[in-house]
Amino acid sequence: MKLTWKLAVSTCAIAVLLSGCERQEEEAATGGEVNAAEQFVPLLVYRSGPYAPNGIPFANGLVDYLNLVNLRDGGVNGVTLTYEECETGYATDRGVECYERLKGKGPTGATAVNPLSTGITFALTEKVAADKIPLITMGYGRSESVDGSVFKWNFPLLGTYWTAADILVQHVGNLSGGLNKLEGKKIALVYHDSPYGKEPIPLLEKRAKMHGFELLKIPVTHPGVEQKAAWLQVRQNRPDFVFLWGWGVMNSTAIKEAAAVRYPRDQMYGVWWAGAEPDVTPAGRNSKGYNSITLQHSSGRTAIHADIIEYVHGGGKGAGPEKDVGHVLYNRGLINAVLLVESIRTAQGKYGEKSLTGEEVRWGIENLNLTAARIKELGLEGMMQPVKLSCSDHEGVRRARIHQWDGSDWQFVSDWIEADNSVVRPMVDAAADKYAKEKGIKKVNCTS
Repeated sequence: MKLTWKLAVSTCAIAVLLSGCERQEEEAATGGEVNAAEQFVPLLVYRSGPYAPNGIPFANGLVDYLNLVNLRDGGVNGVTLTYEECETGYATDRGVECYERLKGKGPTGATAVNPLSTGITFALTEKVAADKIPLITMGYGRSESVDGSVFKWNFPLLGTYWTAADILVQHVGNLSGGLNKLEGKKIALVYHDSPYGKEPIPLLEKRAKMHGFELLKIPVTHPGVEQKAAWLQVRQNRPDFVFLWGWGVMNSTAIKEAAAVRYPRDQMYGVWWAGAEPDVTPAGRNSKGYNSITLQHSSGRTAIHADIIEYVHGGGKGAGPEKDVGHVLYNRGLINAVLLVESIRTAQGKYGEKSLTGEEVRWGIENLNLTAARIKELGLEGMMQPVKLSCSDHEGVRRARIHQWDGSDWQFVSDWIEADNSVVRPMVDAAADKYAKEKGIKKVNCTS
């Protein structure tokens, strides 16, 4: 019989360390008196297709941290984390299929869902509300879902695309001598022609009216390997800045095409999904000087990585090559897992150290408060800012920096920049109210 690495080897049915066969051994040794509590985490991933170079390191960081918690800590207060990967290929229909197949697994059903796709997020928003499963969209998804009074089950942690776009406009405004100096300038948005790529447009249009710059909107068809027409427009219009809202192979292709039309890479700014190693290394020396906003972190290792190398990779359990530990997207997957685990831990403080339902974990996410002291304790100092969520704020923090590719590594080239909530929040409230009216949703009273 041919065995495949899908969940576990031999008779174990779920891919998790210290469960399955190892739990059977523990039961035999202790007369069956073992804490069998499990918390099931569905993992929607893409390790194949045109987006795999970006999807793989993210998934590896996420899986390595879940395994670390099991190996080093024995789970979350004794509750073992179990998981199963489901390949979406970044396709919305496959993402929905994965969700439906995995949502009922585990003793209490899915803990939370991380779709890693704005398209899948749109497709699942109503489903998760009906199924009472939180939807974590860290750095992506619906920008108006910051408003938890309407989007009770959506959590765009650490930043939305309106946040990202606002920070980028502020940054290029600072470079120009102030936001008022953007008047008469041109900013081109080269974007993935999908819900993801279209998300920043309303914010950019609002800022364009406020500051008098011209916004050029240039869509690129999935998966983004053919962009010559798009960059011909860039060459003809010669914008002062280009914002790149790409993913996967689209990003490195854009950098190559920019070089081909001699557009300066130091005037290009990618969203945080266009600022990792797979985006710049394929373009070689043409990438030098290219910029990207960060989702707080960049590449690099902190204390948490030492634990991962010792406990996970040291035992041959690493999800990918050890050399990739600490790369940008690996770190992002790791942080995504940290936020999930700390939300489970927060929920356990209210509901008990046991297997929790999605509804209970939802409370844990909404009441998550990661202080600087806790971030340091977790080994993530320097990678994360404090995060505090509430009913009315499902984002938690709106700060980022700009990093630049120097030809071999990422270097920060800005201080922390915070999105202007006086600009962004009215848009969030208006869009959330419109959605609530369209769907007949009764808003939660966040002050009660």
